Formats: sequence, structure tokens, C-alpha cells
Amino acid sequence: MDQKTRDELLKLFKSKLNEAMKFYLETCSRCGVCTRACHVHESLPHVKYIAAYRAEIVRRIYKKYFKGQGKIWPSAGEAKELTDMALEELYEAAYSCTGCRRCMVYCPFGIDTQMIMSIAKLLLVGANQEPEILTLLADTSIEKGKSLEIFKEGFLAGIKNLEAEVIKKWKTEAGETPIPMDVEGADLLYVALAGAHSIIPAAAIFNAAGEKWTLSFFEAVNFGAFVGDPTKTKLIMDRIVEEANRLKVKEVCICECGTAFRVMKQLSGKQPFKVSSITEVHARYIREGRIKLDKSRSREPVTYHDPCQIARNGGVIDEPRYILRHLTDDFRDMSPDPKYNWCCGGGGGLVALGEDTLDFRMKSSRVKADQVKETGAKILVTACENCHTQLSNLNDHYEMGVEVRFLSSMITDALVK
Repeated sequence: MDQKTRDELLKLFKSKLNEAMKFYLETCSRCGVCTRACHVHESLPHVKYIAAYRAEIVRRIYKKYFKGQGKIWPSAGEAKELTDMALEELYEAAYSCTGCRRCMVYCPFGIDTQMIMSIAKLLLVGANQEPEILTLLADTSIEKGKSLEIFKEGFLAGIKNLEAEVIKKWKTEAGETPIPMDVEGADLLYVALAGAHSIIPAAAIFNAAGEKWTLSFFEAVNFGAFVGDPTKTKLIMDRIVEEANRLKVKEVCICECGTAFRVMKQLSGKQPFKVSSITEVHARYIREGRIKLDKSRSREPVTYHDPCQIARNGGVIDEPRYILRHLTDDFRDMSPDPKYNWCCGGGGGLVALGEDTLDFRMKSSRVKADQVKETGAKILVTACENCHTQLSNLNDHYEMGVEVRFLSSMITDALVK
């Protein structure tokens, strides 16, 4: 690695060094409590999959270039040069970590490994050594935001084709639009994923609840966050913020996508609208009596997987269980305390990398498959696209014998007039 490249990468490193990050980098006592907290290490017991080991790769570079002892006497502080080999180690650390933060729950100091891994991902972006597909997806998303008029007509035509399916789920009143678009003054802006499965159930529930809503032109998923590029993360997020402000909505509701919800909820700053996950909105409808559900339609035992970005990282834990109590008489929780639930193993961009990560995702998530099997449930519900894909893959690989479903589709199928 030439000196110019190293200097540019160290500038990126320094840009991440706020007080919280310095605390995380300087505090680890190597107590080992995090060792068994990681689903990867529990499934594939190897030292490189220990949370503290991943963080130590970043920590040693920090000691070398940002601490006095590391500069003067690097061997004493176990400081490490930023080299091409170091970048290879950073890649393996960053893309074997799903950012689930289960290790943080166990850590006595609350060290956030996901934040430390954000340094690793940023350095990889700066060195052009990040997964190319994630950058391509992020760039495509950004270009769509820049050229909305080009995509708008085709998007509206596609939405029109979904309206009959929405009406099958919930018949609207005469004159009402099943999927409203570009409605100024709507109470709620719904930001979906690409695909009918993210739009049709949600639209039916909004209409059943009598919601004054409108559908966003943009897709919720933020590939900038997956690849760890703060600039691209903000560009993708800001287009939704601008749309919400233009339409003067009161609430932005993010679909069943964990990263999209966490980014909008925690990174969008103070806005004139509130940010909610669709699960929170559905729970509110039930509490307020705006929708009614027939739990007799689900006769099989049901369990729920908490998406890490929505539950452990976003705080939405009670709402899905409240909903499920209205959907079934046989709900079986995976853990006495949901914040300790195992990650599905597909976060951090791993599912988006598809077949390239499939073998690793299956082997590193054995403990999740075991956790599901132990419930004896026949229906496995979740509220995140990535989790749904990963759990479906696990279902096939480990022959779990469950039906993997989205929570929103369960609600839609149980709606009663």
C-alpha cells in the first residue's frame, strides 16, 4: 500500500473517532464474555469469529496511528500497520459480522462491535475493496432518486396493476384509491420494498384501518448502510425525508426491513414527522380498534423471530408479540428475554450478497436453526425482508419443517370486516 492511499484511509478512520467510538476502542478488557454471544462463533467455533477479536483488528490500527504509545513503541501496545494484508483481515471481520449487537448486550462495558466494524467497512470503501455488488446496488438506488421522472410513469403503471390484488384482500369503498400515490397532507407515508409482497398486504391493512395514507415513490432498503458508506447512506435516506416533507405527512412508516427502519429512525435527525416501523403501526391499529383479527384462522403453533435491527437495535419488541396474541392461541417465544434472541445470520449485507455468502450463512447460523426447532412451532413469523430470506434458506438447509411468513401477511389473512 502506498503512503498516499494509507494517508487517505487514515483520514477516513479519523472521521469516525467521536467520543463513543474512542470509548469502544480503548475500553475492552478481553474478559471473554462476548465469546459465546456471537451466533457465528457458536456455530463455527473459531477465534476469528469472537467479537473482541474482530474489534481488535481495528483497535490495533487505532493504537498505531492515533495513540502515543503505538507511534513510539508499537510492539508494546500491539499496534498494527495499515497494510493490504490488514485490509484483507478487515474484510473478513466486517463481512462475518451481521451487526446484530448481541455481543453488546452481554458486554459489561456495552462495547458496540457494530460501530467498530463500521470503521472496517469505511476503510474498505475507501480502498475500493468493499463487495462490488453492494456499491452497485447503492449507486443504482441513488441514480433512481436523481432521475425520478424517468422511472415515475413505469412505477405508477406497476402500482395500478396491483390494485385488484389489494381489493381481494380488503374491498375499498367506491371511489377510493386502493393504493394512493403522491397525496399531499396524508397522515402517513408508507415506504415499501420493491415487490408486491411488500405493498399489497400493507395497502389492505391501511385501507381496513381507514388510514389516510400515501405510498412512497422510493424503496425503503438502504444499500449505503449495508456497504458502510455514510455519504451514500445519507443520499438514499434524504430522498425519503424530502418526499415526506414535500407531502407534509405526519408519519413515515417503514416496511418490514430492519436496516431501513433503523437508518430512518436513528439517522434522519429531527424532522416534522415521526418515524415508525409498520409493526408499530399495526399494533396501534389493533389497540385503537381500527382493525379486527380472527385468530381462529391460524391453528398451527407459531413462533416469532425478532429482526435485530428492529428489535435489539430499534426497540420494537413488545408490539409483534401483542399482534401475535391477536393472531393465535399458540404462540411460542424463542427466548425468555427477546433481546437475547439469536440473529438469523443474514444481516450486515450478507443476504444481499446472495449465493456468494450462502454456504457461510448456513454454517454460521446453525444455532438459530436449533432455536427455531426447539419451539416445535410450525409457522415461523418475522417482520424483515432479509430475515425472511435467510430463515427460508435455513428452513431448506436444516429441514426445520416450518412455514416462514411475514407478520404483515399473517395480519392481512386474519382481517375481518
